[in-house]
Amino acid sequence: MKVAVVGASGMVGNIMLRVLEERNFPISELLVVASEKSVGKKLTYKNETHKVIGLNEAVAAKPDIALFSAGGETSKIWAPKFAENGTFVIDNSSAWRMDNNKKLIVPEINADILSIDDKIIANPNCSTIQMVVVLAPLHKKYKIKRIVVSTYQSVTGTGVKAVKQMDSERKNIEHEAVYPYEIDKNCIPHCDVFLENGYTKEEIKLVNETRKILNDNSINITATAVRVPVVGGHSESVNIEFENSFDIDDVKNLLANTKGVILQDDIDKNIYPMPKYTEGKDEVFVGRIRKDFSNKNSLNLWIVADNLRKGAATNTVQIAEYLIEKGII
Repeated sequence: MKVAVVGASGMVGNIMLRVLEERNFPISELLVVASEKSVGKKLTYKNETHKVIGLNEAVAAKPDIALFSAGGETSKIWAPKFAENGTFVIDNSSAWRMDNNKKLIVPEINADILSIDDKIIANPNCSTIQMVVVLAPLHKKYKIKRIVVSTYQSVTGTGVKAVKQMDSERKNIEHEAVYPYEIDKNCIPHCDVFLENGYTKEEIKLVNETRKILNDNSINITATAVRVPVVGGHSESVNIEFENSFDIDDVKNLLANTKGVILQDDIDKNIYPMPKYTEGKDEVFVGRIRKDFSNKNSLNLWIVADNLRKGAATNTVQIAEYLIEKGII
């Protein structure tokens, strides 16, 4: 199995390599790929040194799988070139997510729709992934009518420069500013760029991607995305209105037995999900599960996950694992 990691020198690319190693992904030849400015640099995988190569060389090598985390513009140009050579591309950018001809995949939910013809497969936005992993079994049983989600997103979602900004602010040293305001000791209600409707792109991604993954455009969704000064993962306060009534114990039992979900919900012992403790984990954590007494058939949840792992790298690798397991590759 010849595997290319495109954007290998970036934050998510580095974690893709780590996840591939941890999960003992079957690789006979690894290609670490990045932009021209990174060509020649060296990265380590399984205690072996690999020299970074450029995109042209990687396409010519005809890998079986290419895991992309190199940004939307790079993906739009290069993913089709890999696909034309027979490579299965799993892309972590927003380039293909809402393309009607591309599948948007969270393996626990909808990997079964993949086929040998899906040469470019989209990985959802990090905030969407962790939310739908929890919501999918609830939607199947109780039918979701409406979702109100507020996110509390780690600076790692913006990238290494954002982490450096926060660290520099804490040390009171000069730095390059990625955000329009200081992020340390602050919350910025501004993730991605603003659109004409007053929402940010990040908020609209939560709306559109959730509907596509759950295959239900009837769900009403509204979102507010906030950047917070943490590094361990994204947190989400989610309010759900169902068509059907539910029992809280049944909800908890359902989620406790959902693949990829860990229930942390014991308020007597102060047990609930927090980003400090989800960092480095591949699961989605859920707690603070309670009825919303202000509205019929409504529920409140608190969902936390490592946005660089399940929200990006791990989900990408899991898609690749599924392709191999089902003999699609």
